[in-house]
Amino acid sequence: MSDRPATPSEFIDHLAMVTSAIGNGPLDGALETKLNTDFPAEGDWFSKAVSLCRKGVEDGWLCGREAGGIKFGRAVAAGDATHRFSIDVVEMNDVVGPHHAHPAGEIDLIMPLDRAAEFDGRGAGWLVYAAGSAHCPTVANGCALVLYLLPEGAIEFTRQ
Repeated sequence: MSDRPATPSEFIDHLAMVTSAIGNGPLDGALETKLNTDFPAEGDWFSKAVSLCRKGVEDGWLCGREAGGIKFGRAVAAGDATHRFSIDVVEMNDVVGPHHAHPAGEIDLIMPLDRAAEFDGRGAGWLVYAAGSAHCPTVANGCALVLYLLPEGAIEFTRQ
């Protein structure tokens, strides 16, 4: 039994708006454009997502583990409530994370905590990796929270 607080339904419901909009289409550049248009970094949905994530870290139900200078944790397992996506959040500050592959793709919501912070060279907003892609996740120029959605929770940590 875990003493980590449960993920609030408000967080799950907020993210379900996005996972519902994603549907069953491919994880590709068109989806990235759609997410950045429909849920922009300057919009209310994004602002609430940042607030929920910051509160989650503060309250201990997000990013409850730490390794290699990265705070991380799975907030929601893949299931019906999130349209078969898992939800994970990491907090990274000028660090390169472990190499991993995305068998079914990965959708990242980049939330800079420091204005200049970038994840994989990108500022605030959405970044979509296609199925079969891989990378060493990197945050530069400060600290950022990155929320990532994984179809069926699929991720493979690899050696480069």
